[in-house]
Amino acid sequence: MTESNDTPVLPEEGEERQHRRIKSFVMRAGRMTEGQQRGLEQGTPLFVLPLADAPVDFDQVFGRSAPRSLEIGFGMGHSLLEMAAAAPEQDFIGVEVHRPGVGALLNGVLTQGLTNLRVYDCDAIEVLNRCVADNSLDRLMLFFPDPWHKSRHHKRRIVQASFAELVRSKLKVGGVLHMATDWEPYAEYMLEVMNVAPGYRNLAEDGKCVPRPAERPITKFERRGERLGHGVWDLKFEKVA
Repeated sequence: MTESNDTPVLPEEGEERQHRRIKSFVMRAGRMTEGQQRGLEQGTPLFVLPLADAPVDFDQVFGRSAPRSLEIGFGMGHSLLEMAAAAPEQDFIGVEVHRPGVGALLNGVLTQGLTNLRVYDCDAIEVLNRCVADNSLDRLMLFFPDPWHKSRHHKRRIVQASFAELVRSKLKVGGVLHMATDWEPYAEYMLEVMNVAPGYRNLAEDGKCVPRPAERPITKFERRGERLGHGVWDLKFEKVA
């Protein structure tokens, strides 16, 4: 999972107003392995979707109608690959701007021969606004986004009231926004945002966090954190209206 790619970024004070559009990521440079380069070269024409100006017909893209999940910020793609391989009856869409991560995911798709996964390599907010039809997703996943620890940077967090409303518009009724974080204050912040967001129901019995869902694979990062005594908090909110 990535912890830095998909977070809204606002310019510092003094920058021109025309550059104040919020983005869902911070661009990071990175070196390519041979496998990642192969994934980009061979997988891009097959599995990377262009940013469209109108909602995409994903039934046509995948050649079927199936439950559909979208993940924002899949990092190196290990978890998304595992989920797609474990649920061939479902379709998955991943959004990531980190080129090595996109290459790694595409290399995995090619190696495993998966057909139920497509990728956007651009801003997730743009993808949601321009490419995803309203009331079309069964699930949206946001795992380990950058928590932007400092108070003055909280405005950069992707989880905001406007994000919750955008996601709600794209989910079907009964669809789920699933978030996970390894930083408890961010989990508490997510709860504050989502508990007042209209049209959602918290699926946790205690009104807080759910037990780690079996469908979310455990990453190497998460295993290392568990060995160090770090916690992980999962939140699930269902669209009810």
